[in-house]
Amino acid sequence: MGVIHEIVFDCDKPPVLARFWAQILDGYDVRPYDQEELARLRALGLTPETDTTVMVDGPGPTLCFQNVDGRVTENNRVHFDIEVSDRGAEVERLVGAGASVDRVLPTYTVMRDPEGNQFCLVDAEIETMVAA
Repeated sequence: MGVIHEIVFDCDKPPVLARFWAQILDGYDVRPYDQEELARLRALGLTPETDTTVMVDGPGPTLCFQNVDGRVTENNRVHFDIEVSDRGAEVERLVGAGASVDRVLPTYTVMRDPEGNQFCLVDAEIETMVAA
């Protein structure tokens, strides 16, 4: 048996995408850069803004954002469903943060993050009804 170690996003701009996801998930934040990590980045000619791998920590699995050139974004094989209490307000907030709306359905909205990765906002009461 295994447990989730981290969820990995292949992306073009890891720092940008990491900040986006840290902003929309409760209790998550971009992992701080300590002096040792900053020195490692400098040795590679990188900064926190050009880092090719950025980690986001929170109450659940760690999220890893890594640079992958030449990836295809038309349709993810895995995506997040995020439960929200006010889908309309959350859609508006996330569009302001760089997301886009793909399509709206009666109980959820399919969105894309700033690099085109799909995710869904799901009505909280629907999740409660399904679990019952």
